[in-house]
Amino acid sequence: MKRLRVCVIGGGAAGLAAARHLTSQLNAFDVSVFEQASCIGGTWVYNENTGRDEHGLPIHSSMYRNLRTNLPKEVMAFPDFPFPSEWPSFLTHQQVLQYLQSYTSHFGLYRYIHFNSFVQSIRPIVNQGTSTSLWEVIVVDTPYKKTSVLLFEAVIVCNGRYSVPFIPEIHGLEHFPGLVMHSHDYRHSKIFQQMNVVIVGAGNSGQDICLEIADSSNFVYLSHKRCLPCKLPDNVKECKPIASVASDGGVQFEDGTKVKVDAILLCTGYEIKIPFLDDNCGIQVRNNRVIHLYKHIFAVMNPTLSFIGLCFHVCPFPLFSLQAQFVTAVLSGVKTLPFEEEMLADEEREFQEKLCSGFQEKYAHSLGERQWTYNRAIAHLAGIKTPSTVCKALYDHVIWRRTNFLMDYKNDDFRQIKR
Repeated sequence: MKRLRVCVIGGGAAGLAAARHLTSQLNAFDVSVFEQASCIGGTWVYNENTGRDEHGLPIHSSMYRNLRTNLPKEVMAFPDFPFPSEWPSFLTHQQVLQYLQSYTSHFGLYRYIHFNSFVQSIRPIVNQGTSTSLWEVIVVDTPYKKTSVLLFEAVIVCNGRYSVPFIPEIHGLEHFPGLVMHSHDYRHSKIFQQMNVVIVGAGNSGQDICLEIADSSNFVYLSHKRCLPCKLPDNVKECKPIASVASDGGVQFEDGTKVKVDAILLCTGYEIKIPFLDDNCGIQVRNNRVIHLYKHIFAVMNPTLSFIGLCFHVCPFPLFSLQAQFVTAVLSGVKTLPFEEEMLADEEREFQEKLCSGFQEKYAHSLGERQWTYNRAIAHLAGIKTPSTVCKALYDHVIWRRTNFLMDYKNDDFRQIKR
């Protein structure tokens, strides 16, 4: 039987999960993983540099030097590959990368990965003599500037969602005389030594970086819409969103308060960009929502195109594993997708439910508390074991601890007790 040629884009955690499950059926799949960097790990690879790499490509990772995970290892691991039990619950980025390297070695994935391979474009083409489509993938070998045109029966996009900074429109920001930086380019707190700093945004990165730079800066103004219920360092003050920025370094907030600062750090999140997809792929991206996807995975118009890792506010690695197993089951023919009309209706139903619950379109792929129902649904559709509820209980506890004890919760350590 001819094996299905499958292209996986990205050698981060999502791409590795895809490769792991596809290569468990080598009689069915011929797998090629294309990674633009020279190593696996994606966003977990720390790079001291910012801007562009030696090949002129934007540096992918947003990792900073002292990052530790927001979730404990007990809810982060791939289901079939636990973290070392002797490691603490909240890990350094070096430990997570080491884990991913061990995962890659354990499942023998390196042989399928093409490093320094930049995917330039993907488009569907007619497979002559059949009713199916092929995917034309153009890949550039960046060190040698060599371009290859390759054909695949399926493509899995795993290029991450944390590499293209979202820069909000702030009146007068372009005239600010001091340092303006997005958290994508933040590496360490020394750059803010003895400065007065405004941090824009109090999501996970905004909160964590705020705690870090408070140790070295003079004063930090955390500008965001809500009020955090937890204690913050004494030299941190929460402020309303910015109304305007002046050329003398002044910042005015929406309540009329004014301060003078040396730096503005934008912790304002990221944009989903899939620049290599041709318009004929049947995919649209609007307000950080990838439209026409079934279960946040399959391109409805071209279901041999799929995505792993778009969902956020989740336990990522377990989710990647579930999605990868679902994709593998469908591509192998073990499972069949619904008709196009049913998939579109399912997508629209979920989206409308979120809108009715007060979510904006940009949170279409946010799951949060919905992730457990989603995980069970994906497991059922893939025909695999339903995930344990222990993960949910610990996840909920950690979110509560973070919300109320932000400065201390990463000192918690959990141990799994076998019954």
